[in-house]
Amino acid sequence: MEIEGVRTDRLGLLLDQFDQAREMAQVRLAGLGDEEFLWEPVAGCWSIRRRGEAVTPRAYGPGEWVIDKGAPDIPASEYAEVARQAASGMPVAKIADDWSVGVERVEEVLAHTGPPEPDATPVTTIAWRLAHLHSCFAGQWEWTFGERRRDPRELVDFTPSAALALERFWALIDRWREDVATVTEEQLDTVGFSQYPYGSDPDDPYVGVVAGDNLEFIHHMAEIALLRDLWRARPGTAG
Repeated sequence: MEIEGVRTDRLGLLLDQFDQAREMAQVRLAGLGDEEFLWEPVAGCWSIRRRGEAVTPRAYGPGEWVIDKGAPDIPASEYAEVARQAASGMPVAKIADDWSVGVERVEEVLAHTGPPEPDATPVTTIAWRLAHLHSCFAGQWEWTFGERRRDPRELVDFTPSAALALERFWALIDRWREDVATVTEEQLDTVGFSQYPYGSDPDDPYVGVVAGDNLEFIHHMAEIALLRDLWRARPGTAG
């Protein structure tokens, strides 16, 4: 449905939201240089690093550069999602498998009462956040519109070049957005239309997956924008 040229259907609203977020992100990313891209504002940051120099146990990537990734766990921000999964009838073993943790950890989360303690999450660089988004969207495309067989961790050749990383990222985003725009109403409601293996996609209707992709894009781009502000205001910088 359209009202004065504005789509009001579910997919139209999601695409409009994504397009607006992307437009703002492209403006905020203009002029990003390599030093800023890799800037570590505090000690212990996660970033992209040469293979063999990664500081985390599950760093991944197919080439010379890999992205830091820590041990599997269920963050406090996802406790409510785990509770929803269990309430919907998903077996605890399946939930554990989805989060790559043991059954005991899921049971601990489900038994938790009161507000969870905030996670002690690492600060991540602009390079990490963009690489994470690139990896997620590449995997989403492969396991929805592609051959549904390639490991999402091997799809993106990470690079320390900000310009090259952005060029590759926007090309992938263009392909993802173009194919999402072809999805039918029936496919939006299809559970498992996306088979992306690192998450609940196979158990969710695709409209929820697209909404989640938008959220992932928006919140990481907001973080990148803040890091750019901090870079400009760092000590010893004029203006």
